[in-house]
Amino acid sequence: MAVWYAFGLLAGMAQAVQAAVNAQLRTAVQSPLWAALISFVVGTLGLALLVLATRASIPAQWPSRPWVWCGGLLGVLYVCAAILLLPRVGAGTMLALFVAGQMSIGLVLDHFGLLGVPVYTTSPSRLLGAVLVVAGVFLLRRA
Repeated sequence: MAVWYAFGLLAGMAQAVQAAVNAQLRTAVQSPLWAALISFVVGTLGLALLVLATRASIPAQWPSRPWVWCGGLLGVLYVCAAILLLPRVGAGTMLALFVAGQMSIGLVLDHFGLLGVPVYTTSPSRLLGAVLVVAGVFLLRRA
């Protein structure tokens, strides 16, 4: 289990670095949309190389529900928001906002088992944890 926690921590760190790199890309190309597009093209090429290197087989079945395909669009929202927010609020506040949003929707998804997420009832301690994360956003912003 510790390996998965470490992986999650590393992914979180990568988000901060990605936002900083994409903000620099935005400055270089002078457009948040072009910066996001370049980021996604490079990411797509990286994934294509990974698929080829691991010899991942082509899926035998593709999703039939249209909403299952929107993950990439949600990624566009994240990347564009990071590109626009980082220079305005700083990396720490931006990531705190993202974590607060993730925590809030995560509790809803867990509690109701939405989108195929296993049900984890929102206990008082889980709710307190989410409130503390949101409070952390305000503390970071006031500093």
